[in-house]
Amino acid sequence: MKRLVGVVLLLSTLLLADKTAWVEGVDEAFARASREHKMVMLFVESSHCRWCKRMKERTLDDVMVQQKLSGYVAVKVQRSDRELLASFPQIQGVPTIFLMTPKREIIESVIGYFTIEDFLSYLDDVEKEMH
Repeated sequence: MKRLVGVVLLLSTLLLADKTAWVEGVDEAFARASREHKMVMLFVESSHCRWCKRMKERTLDDVMVQQKLSGYVAVKVQRSDRELLASFPQIQGVPTIFLMTPKREIIESVIGYFTIEDFLSYLDDVEKEMH
């Protein structure tokens, strides 16, 4: 019984630890990316978007995706924040993901929901183009 409780506690800890570490605020995300020499993943969402929720819960919180995203600084932005998004290309739909340099240059952008495998493949393709 003790072993079972230990396994359950370990799995619970791992599941909770695998959540995306979102940075609060766009300016802080780019400052941190600059300090840590990482790219920024800016995730544009809407509070009522079911695909945004699925993307965060199913794809972005996956362990393999988390490992890949450790090389990025992740920040979320609400589509309704028009002032903040004014410097970006027009948002055609959500979720939209911008992969950006610490200097706010857009490397790549994509719209829509991705499965784990497709998102990992997408990140691999972008990283290959960068090198």
